[in-house]
Amino acid sequence: MPESREITLKSAIIEALQNELRRDPTVFYLGEDVAEAEGIFKQTEGLYKEFGAERIIDTPISEAGMFGMAVGAAMSGMRPIVEIMFADFLTLVADQLVNHAAKTHYLSVGTYSTPLVLRTAIGVGGLLGATHSQALYAWAAHIPGLKVVLPSTAADAKGLCTAAIRDNNPVLFCEDRMTYNKKEPVPEGEYFLPLGQACIKREGTDVTLVAISRQVYMALEAAEQLAEQGISAEVVDPRTLVPLDTKTIVDSVKKTSRALIIDGATELYGVTGEIAATISEHAFDYLDAPVMRLGAPHAPVACCKPLESLMVPSVQQIVAKVKGMFGND
Repeated sequence: MPESREITLKSAIIEALQNELRRDPTVFYLGEDVAEAEGIFKQTEGLYKEFGAERIIDTPISEAGMFGMAVGAAMSGMRPIVEIMFADFLTLVADQLVNHAAKTHYLSVGTYSTPLVLRTAIGVGGLLGATHSQALYAWAAHIPGLKVVLPSTAADAKGLCTAAIRDNNPVLFCEDRMTYNKKEPVPEGEYFLPLGQACIKREGTDVTLVAISRQVYMALEAAEQLAEQGISAEVVDPRTLVPLDTKTIVDSVKKTSRALIIDGATELYGVTGEIAATISEHAFDYLDAPVMRLGAPHAPVACCKPLESLMVPSVQQIVAKVKGMFGND
């Protein structure tokens, strides 16, 4: 692995974008306020200065319009990266994402592909309210033809972003904006992580915590607290929902005999249920307790700090759920 140094998750993604823009002239970037303004979270910092207006393109406030351009460009041999500021606005590109980008390769019998990346921000925090705080990736994961990526660490974000840009399928790349400024070791230069490979962030023997995106940090902190109480927790980060690394997750549960799936998105009809069902189907005979899950309440995110904080699974909730599996309330 190349030498690493500590940078933020946001900077790690920018490095991946820079590397791919330099490497491949068919890659270009478009979105609202992504050029001279460098993004509302400075998530495209430096790109316009280096690559100019022909490859870093500011668009009007029309998510459907910009995504339609991206689909057409991808079908024509380009590799666009289109930024939708917040995952909430996936509703505005749903038709073209679901019925065109996802199905073009199938409907054209392999004649056309749509190698594009839809980059978007997810996550609760900052009092942005009910229409700027959702995480709708479970919707996309349900659609055949789409890949869904959810990095948690800075290094994973860089490697997975590289893989997403090079993939020949449409990829939804979701970044929890509350992790943008987390600093961690990130390899220098080109860095590639294959899609569909989960990562064991902490090894353990008593319970498997499968955590999505920002919840990986919550799971790791909970694992520390559980260790103090004699419970060894293994933390698994799927990193991609589609394709899902079922083997790594199931093998972990076979070892620990217990599982809790943790997700910051709404629990009802969400990712936690799908992974729980997968574990039950493939590791039922190894389970010493029912598979449990923990997600956000089935309610809009309030623009009020005390209520907003209740929409994110907490370390205390994770610890309580795990202790309940061992009969310790």
